[in-house]
Amino acid sequence: MKAHTKETQSAISPDSAISLLREGNKRFLENKKANRDLLEQVRDTASGQYPFATILSCIDSRVSAELIFDQGVGDIFSARVAGNIVNEDVLGSIEFACKLAGTKVVVILGHTACGAVKGACDDAKMGNLTILLNKIKPAVKAVTEPAEADLRSSKNLGFVNEVAEKNVQLTLENTRRMSPILREMEENGEIKIVGAMYDVLNGKVTFIA
Repeated sequence: MKAHTKETQSAISPDSAISLLREGNKRFLENKKANRDLLEQVRDTASGQYPFATILSCIDSRVSAELIFDQGVGDIFSARVAGNIVNEDVLGSIEFACKLAGTKVVVILGHTACGAVKGACDDAKMGNLTILLNKIKPAVKAVTEPAEADLRSSKNLGFVNEVAEKNVQLTLENTRRMSPILREMEENGEIKIVGAMYDVLNGKVTFIA
């Protein structure tokens, strides 16, 4: 499999970009990686890059976008921050990826058993992490069930996973609200902005929005 060129990138639509990611995750699940020479891709992309997708995911060591979507060198932009939240720096990076570098889809990728989400559920406090977790707490509040305080903690993995999915949905809303550039590109059909969840138990990505 060759690295993308300007021509192949231009030929990819937002919908086909999502299909490429779905197909890559399917290969990952079946342990049938695409046949690619990564060093050849390094050489092919030395003078320029033409990724087709931008993935915002958590820093969790189990959730490497390139691996779980079976992509090679130069295929995707990968932005990572605990809890897959957005701020001005992250959005600026995504705006560059879409508006200037030509990617066709933005995926906000959460995952099950997320440590950052667990920290937000438990109201953890530690240095700058406290500020980051505050950005996840709206998702904790938005998940109203269970109502019992003792069930709304990291010990309840079902609750944690519901909060993680809600956090993806709120991050999608924040992306559109905080970035007029991305919102306009989506409205014009130039890109799609979608959410997804990765299951750390089996490696499956499920697109949720």
